[in-house]
Amino acid sequence: MYGLLAALLMAPVLVAPAAASAADGFATGTTGGAGGPTVTVDTTDELLDAIDTVGAMVIQVSGTIAITSKQGVRPNKTIVGAGANATITGGGFDFYRSSNVIVRNLTFVGAEDDAVNVGQQSHHIWIDHNTFRSPVDGSIDIVRGADYVTVSWNHFAGTDKSMLIGHSDGAASSDIGHLKVSIHHNWFDGSRQRHPRVRFGEPVHVYNNLFEGNELYAVASTMNAGVVVEGNSFTNVPYPCFSTSGYADSGPGRLVQRGNQFSGSGVCEAGGSVAEPSQYYAYTLDPVASVPAAVRSGAGAGRI
Repeated sequence: MYGLLAALLMAPVLVAPAAASAADGFATGTTGGAGGPTVTVDTTDELLDAIDTVGAMVIQVSGTIAITSKQGVRPNKTIVGAGANATITGGGFDFYRSSNVIVRNLTFVGAEDDAVNVGQQSHHIWIDHNTFRSPVDGSIDIVRGADYVTVSWNHFAGTDKSMLIGHSDGAASSDIGHLKVSIHHNWFDGSRQRHPRVRFGEPVHVYNNLFEGNELYAVASTMNAGVVVEGNSFTNVPYPCFSTSGYADSGPGRLVQRGNQFSGSGVCEAGGSVAEPSQYYAYTLDPVASVPAAVRSGAGAGRI
């Protein structure tokens, strides 16, 4: 009995990491609705009115709210789930020349298009601790010259097209020099592809994520994009990375990979040089061996 008690006392205890209180990565400095009023919404009309309000506002989503298509969000908003079960069904959020917005602690279910679309020169957007399930198209798109976005601690639960950065091979004029995105501590859980698929953006920083059972591929760098993939855990991913060979109809991109962990997975195709994320912001990598437990316990809605 004494030996068993001693063993239990000495065993490591896995504790979910504390959620960050401020945006990091490329979205550093994003404050959302801070300084504005706080409102709680639990109906479709209340939510749509709040996200269309001019000025700073913290919008607390209560319960399940059904919306259609992609609904525009004005600048300087925090949209956050009030509790673990706040859910948006049927539609999602659209950012058109918007900025300084935080989306946290929400579950998106069955969006008829994209769940979150960051487009048209939108910038400083923080998408954190959300869960995405069964969107018809993408979970998150970052396109059309958008910039300074961080996607952190989200759970992509069996999604198909998880994240697209750069919408078209023909968008060089709007996208080159933009699409700077940080992607960290996300759980790509049985999701099929686009974790992310990148065109033109540099640097896109993919670090400390958990990739599990991704049927088609994890990361694709195409159309001369520059992607840094470091400190991630890949399990049962046949194609962790595409880059120098291109992907589908898109031409090759550049990709640097370092310090990743592979189990039952293929080779991460890498090549070329990429601008270092550390030129833009400071960050500290978690040890790659700790990533699976930390991400499983901390990613998704209900974990802040």
